[in-house]
Amino acid sequence: MKVIICGAGQVGWQIARHLSGENNDVTVVDNNPELVRRATETLDVQGIAGFASYPDILERAGARDADMIIAATYSDEVNMVTCQVAHSVFAIPRKIARLRAQSYLTAIYSDLYRRDHMPIDVVISPEREVADAAMQRLSAPAAFDVQTFLDGRAQLLGIIIDDDCPVVNTPLRQLTDLFSTLRAIVVGIRRDGRLFAPDPNDQIFPGDSCYICVVDEDVPRTLEVFGKTTRTQERVIIVGGGNVGLAVAESLEKRRSIRAKVIEKDRVTAERAADALERTIVLNGDGLDKALLAEAGVRRADAILCVTDDDKTNMLAAVRAKASGCEMAIALINDATLVPLMATLGIDAHINPRQTTVSSILRHIRHGRVRGVYSIGDAEAEVIEAEVLSTSPIAGRPIRDIDFPEGVLIGAIQQGGKVIKPDGKLKIEAGDVILIFALTNDVPEVERLLQVSIDYF
Repeated sequence: MKVIICGAGQVGWQIARHLSGENNDVTVVDNNPELVRRATETLDVQGIAGFASYPDILERAGARDADMIIAATYSDEVNMVTCQVAHSVFAIPRKIARLRAQSYLTAIYSDLYRRDHMPIDVVISPEREVADAAMQRLSAPAAFDVQTFLDGRAQLLGIIIDDDCPVVNTPLRQLTDLFSTLRAIVVGIRRDGRLFAPDPNDQIFPGDSCYICVVDEDVPRTLEVFGKTTRTQERVIIVGGGNVGLAVAESLEKRRSIRAKVIEKDRVTAERAADALERTIVLNGDGLDKALLAEAGVRRADAILCVTDDDKTNMLAAVRAKASGCEMAIALINDATLVPLMATLGIDAHINPRQTTVSSILRHIRHGRVRGVYSIGDAEAEVIEAEVLSTSPIAGRPIRDIDFPEGVLIGAIQQGGKVIKPDGKLKIEAGDVILIFALTNDVPEVERLLQVSIDYF
């Protein structure tokens, strides 16, 4: 597949890394020559320095025979014009644009993106993706990572194993015997910095970060089995009242049982948030101010969500809140190199906006009937939700007879209207929706097993 990626920032670079690693023909375009040079030197991609919306630049990037264009520059307008040029001049079949401004995303204006208007096939909103990720983190405070699949009927939970976990040093095979009715499967374990797909004889040790696919109704029991207590979130503080913080506050207002307060440093932004919110108290001030945090009730808060546009402010506000007695702290972190510091600082969970945006884009560029993709870690693995086609090599075969790579595990299956825990005897049928954990190197083989080529576009 030939793909043009416009914008060589972190999101564009990560998408280029994914696609070039799977032997796609990738060209990166950016008006910053340094970013283009970084991409071409670190990845197997071609690079063009210039403005992505210029037809001659797209021509040089190979737009005449491109299969897809992903417009992920920092400018919404450049991304929109790029897609228009890609459609009108070069007839590129698939066009994806990242748009930040909320006005472009209002549902009543969605008709704007019709093919005969502004021809964008997929619109990605980083702020909305991050707000959704924040709500998922708040829904499962005992987990450091949460993602929903199968129409909300299954979840991927990331759990750190503590010393007092009841199932430490227990082979995964025995967990099935001990908890036969528990619909949960450990699909990934990170140990000593390495992520791997475990086999039934592997054990869980303290300090492991486990990724578990679990049917939604069994989440509380799963957390209990792995030594985690569930807490209700009734009082939440949000540091940062910009697009992300406002979106989270609006979502929380729909949950009548939750009381939220927003702290925003910029007065104009704070006033805008106060006008948009009905039941949420907005405080104008610095989220690092100890007195202001106390005024917001940080000592009694169940959670604090730090989502300003500055990583260090988010980290320090989270640490200060924890020191003041807040039960749970979540920080928005753009710089992936800061993530290893989270546990040391006592921050319970983090949200990486680039990771959520990359996951959203991957969902639309994976071949086959892919309905959802979630990128784990530093592009180390993916969880893929996909419908099984009748032409797939896995259709009509028991799981034990399918030659999956070592880095691939099935976490859940939606079959006949029910979400079930897979076992070796279960036969996968056409029309089933399966949830697959795959290490990045094994993703192309997963796509082959999903019989991608005949169902693409």
